[in-house]
Amino acid sequence: MPSPRDRSDPRAWCVVAVARLARDQPEGALEAAGEAVERDPGGEWGHRLMSLALERLGRDSEAAVAAQDAVRLAPGSWAARLRYGSALRRAPGRWRDAWAQAQQAVRFAPEQPDPHVLIGDLALARGDFRQAATAYRTALRRDEDHPSARINLGLTHLRWERPRDHHDPTWTVDPRETGRARRALEVWSRQVRVLAAFALTAVAVLAFWYDLRDEARIGGAAVLALILAATVRQARRITVWRYVPGMLARDLWLSVSVSVALLVVAAYVAALATLPDWSPGSLVVPLISPPGAATVVVEWEDILGGFWAGLFGLVLFNGVAVTCLRVFAETWQGRPVRALAEFTAVPPERVGLRDTGVTLWIVAARLWSLVALLAVGPLVAGERRAALAAVCVPLALLYVRWRGGLRYRLRPVLRHDWPLAVVLVTLLPASAALFTAGIVAALGAPPETGARAWWMVAATLLVAVLCFLARAARAWWRRSAGPWRASLILCEGCGPRLPGDVVPPVGLSEDVRRAFTYSRGVVLSYSDVDGPRTLAVGAVTSISSSGELRLIATEEAWSAAARDPRVAVFVADPVERRFWAEVRGVALADSAQDVLRVTPKHVYVAEFPGRHEARTSPRRR
Repeated sequence: MPSPRDRSDPRAWCVVAVARLARDQPEGALEAAGEAVERDPGGEWGHRLMSLALERLGRDSEAAVAAQDAVRLAPGSWAARLRYGSALRRAPGRWRDAWAQAQQAVRFAPEQPDPHVLIGDLALARGDFRQAATAYRTALRRDEDHPSARINLGLTHLRWERPRDHHDPTWTVDPRETGRARRALEVWSRQVRVLAAFALTAVAVLAFWYDLRDEARIGGAAVLALILAATVRQARRITVWRYVPGMLARDLWLSVSVSVALLVVAAYVAALATLPDWSPGSLVVPLISPPGAATVVVEWEDILGGFWAGLFGLVLFNGVAVTCLRVFAETWQGRPVRALAEFTAVPPERVGLRDTGVTLWIVAARLWSLVALLAVGPLVAGERRAALAAVCVPLALLYVRWRGGLRYRLRPVLRHDWPLAVVLVTLLPASAALFTAGIVAALGAPPETGARAWWMVAATLLVAVLCFLARAARAWWRRSAGPWRASLILCEGCGPRLPGDVVPPVGLSEDVRRAFTYSRGVVLSYSDVDGPRTLAVGAVTSISSSGELRLIATEEAWSAAARDPRVAVFVADPVERRFWAEVRGVALADSAQDVLRVTPKHVYVAEFPGRHEARTSPRRR
């Protein structure tokens, strides 16, 4: 994008900066915005564009400073408030300030969708899915094709969690500090569980295989010193202990990891204290007698041995149990079909396609878990019911394609993700094999026929697992999005639509400026508790380069502006009597200068009709 022809015009430089931002050229946009600020330091548009360019370059602190300058120059500009709130949400401990700026932007321009989107993003950052969804729906009522509102609303259906979900954005502590504390807790949990598992396995071998119970107890007790040393070492790395309870309350799986580690330590100590007296030849204690055999009398030692076996299983297999529980919980969390309907309601773009692909992986995981449940269905519900239930899998695929809006979006997603296509396609032969196996077993056919069907189910399941592993390996190698929930991302200014904080300010023509400067017939219109009110303005002290009016008004107007800042200012040109203008904008009181500052949002210019002329509609600028 070349430089403007008139290099002395700051608005022309701002237009160039907007064009470069639209072409994803933040360096060039920063240069053009700097030229605009240099030529017009009092213009807030250049500061806004400079802030957005700095944010895209990763210079968040400088972006917040530039956005603050824009708010200082035009405190009634909803776009400046929106830009300042967007810049502050990336600053540690400034969430409340960002929320206040977003609320001001909504108050100044409730008809605009972008302030409501910012409210939704800030609520989603705290995990408030209900408030975020309400804000996104409000934005969609203003603009039903808003890509950020659509995609982020889909994330609320999925109950999306940020990568740093343990950190509350309202905390004043640096997120890097809480991140280091979280890593210390995770490392401590992993070290404790691994040490306990290896130590208890060694104790079992020494006590039951080599019959060295006393030595095994002594060695197992010595491992507790290693666990204590690991605890002290990781505890010294945590410098924000007062935030740890809040981190555990916000991050479910961090809390589960810490709780399981404590439970493993307790189980390890109990296993050492209740080490049974088993000989090498009787490692398995029969607690249940087989049918037709004599009744087995269960002694106290047998019960104690079963309790010890449970403790051993808890210490040894807790990692596998937690992993399976997490996979199951994340698979069945949220409503992916509704999320797909939101993702596919906007034109195809990078973030939407990525979130659509990840959501389809979640749907595939749900359907395969249904296949696994149907595979054990004949053991519980009988062969006929399991066979009929197998028909639900292809019907579920059709339902997802219909309600998820995938009619024209499924092919582009599967074209770039062939493992996902294989995983979805193999659901059909798996469900057909389940149906065949159930019908064959119900009709009493030879077992060889049903065995082939079960082998087909096992083969398709193996193919699905291999495709998942291949997709995960490719994502790890390329450092790209993987087939899991953590790959879902928030849409921030995605799509071809320019964000609302780059819109140009409403300028005042020379005729309008002259009318406000010399006229003595300026009227201010505002909303009071009793309805619309009007009053004469004492004077217009000045007009800034960005078009902001500074009025001398009564205390009544100040109070009304505090309740509802949306006002209108009417003026008639004293030179050309037939010319009049109306400025609708946002009024804020400035106690330092004792004036009412009105930032224009719309300007209407027209002429009074003559004696023999028809009344004409005003021209909006």
